[in-house]
Amino acid sequence: MNQIHSPNKKECIVADPSRVPGQGDDDTSRPYRPGYELVAEQLLEYISAQGLRPGDRLPTEKGLAEVLGATRNVTREAVKVLAAIGRLSVRRGAGIFVAEGTGGLVDDQMSQFRPTSMEDVLMLLDYRSVIESETARRAAGLATPIEVRAIKDSAQASLDAAGRHEVHAFARADEAFHDAVGAASHNVFLRSSVAGVRRLAGQSDVLLFHGDAPGSLEVAARQHLAIAEAVSAGEAELAERLMVEHIATTQSQFERKIRDRLFNLDDRAAPGGPARTSADSGPGPVAEPPRTSAS
Repeated sequence: MNQIHSPNKKECIVADPSRVPGQGDDDTSRPYRPGYELVAEQLLEYISAQGLRPGDRLPTEKGLAEVLGATRNVTREAVKVLAAIGRLSVRRGAGIFVAEGTGGLVDDQMSQFRPTSMEDVLMLLDYRSVIESETARRAAGLATPIEVRAIKDSAQASLDAAGRHEVHAFARADEAFHDAVGAASHNVFLRSSVAGVRRLAGQSDVLLFHGDAPGSLEVAARQHLAIAEAVSAGEAELAERLMVEHIATTQSQFERKIRDRLFNLDDRAAPGGPARTSADSGPGPVAEPPRTSAS
């Protein structure tokens, strides 16, 4: 286990202090982003640049604030968010650590995933399409009646939750649906891969959308039902194609949400807009970050 005794372990500065204004900075020329979000993003870049692995110890909160050019308050909020989504582990009296994986197939390889990087997110969605389309194809040929029922029930639960616009209930049903399809593939490695990449997608939801769904819940739920019917009918090629379309819809919704978000940021940064700075906003409750992608 590596332990960083000094923030200057490498000649690598991952943060531009001007990107994270301190309290009292009223410069409205920059688009609004919460200070903790910027610092969380920079902290993940720092972990990658330092080559840290799960279980490695980070500098103290004060040391991280110095490395990232941020205030301790904003750094503390960033650490809380990253701990809530499973990227950091904060141990009382011991320090801050890169979180240990859960033992899934993709944990080690994906430990450097940057949840606010569009490039990384698009690669993740591409990987999901490859893995989950094959999972759906196999499920259509191998699912037992009990497994088919689990797939159908979770798909219907996602539609019911979408109709009530209950985001947390939808997230639970969505996770159950994809896991049920994974289980019906009768391949533990495929099932583990599906669960792993969906955990990573949930990190992007929390950091980029703060609990808001990036797409239509009803559209996603109806796609779940169509996939469930194809699996039930044993139509492997149809199930595969529908899952590809499902992930493609998720990607287009995600990209549209990002564009809308950036447009809104530009509006807030325009002359006459509210004089609000990145450091003015904390992340709010982070104890149970929902995975709310309409996927």
